[in-house]
Amino acid sequence: MDKTLRTSASGLNAQQRYVEIIANNIANVNTTGYKSVRPEFQDLLYETLRPAGAISRNGVEPLNAVQIGSGVELVGTARYFHQGDVVGTARELDLAIYGEGFFVVEMPDGTNVYTRDGTFSLNDVGEVVNPQGYRLIPGIFIPDDVVEIQISRNGTFNVLRNDSIEVEKVGQIELARFVNPAGLRALGENIFVESPASGAPILQEPGESNTGEILQKYLESSNVSIVEEMVNMITAQRAYELNSKSVQTADNILGTATQLKRQ
Repeated sequence: MDKTLRTSASGLNAQQRYVEIIANNIANVNTTGYKSVRPEFQDLLYETLRPAGAISRNGVEPLNAVQIGSGVELVGTARYFHQGDVVGTARELDLAIYGEGFFVVEMPDGTNVYTRDGTFSLNDVGEVVNPQGYRLIPGIFIPDDVVEIQISRNGTFNVLRNDSIEVEKVGQIELARFVNPAGLRALGENIFVESPASGAPILQEPGESNTGEILQKYLESSNVSIVEEMVNMITAQRAYELNSKSVQTADNILGTATQLKRQ
């Protein structure tokens, strides 16, 4: 009976983690560039009471084995990088990636990290930075006499100065692609870092070799589906209740067994 309790406990833990993942998805439904996460479960080791092909006492060879599982565990979380909705903002430095790829930004320690959040602005020296102040790579500086910033779909930064009628190129965006973007490790702040599972970044200009294009004055919304998350929440809640019923049933059976006595 202890096995039933342990198996049910593993189910309770797994469904609790599932609810936590769903809650995080729902909490980030309005987070720019957020990508939804799904849990990956697998069953645990099996106790083999009788192997397949074993000969019984009467000489009959049963076709199926007798195995009893030990429960479930959370083995991973998969992040889905399908495109989120693109919403207009009218800000010149709001950029959305339509297609594959990530913006490359540099952290204070010099590490390159990756993001789908294109909410950029200028720091005190005119450098393009993200909301945390990490500069866009390659570095792009906007002169202080600029009256208009034009960013093409291929990531070219052009500016119009107040004393000129011709645009001037001041930089070029490069996007990073990964063989397995789901293998990226999330750090928070809408930032990812490469991992052995994701592979090394492939830097390309927007629009090249299946790399996405840049949309100026737009931002990519979260790709979380509220309806889907609510359905998942109900499913996880009912699974949790069923596992708790298994614990109660095992407890009732143990209670009955302890009350047995010889008449």
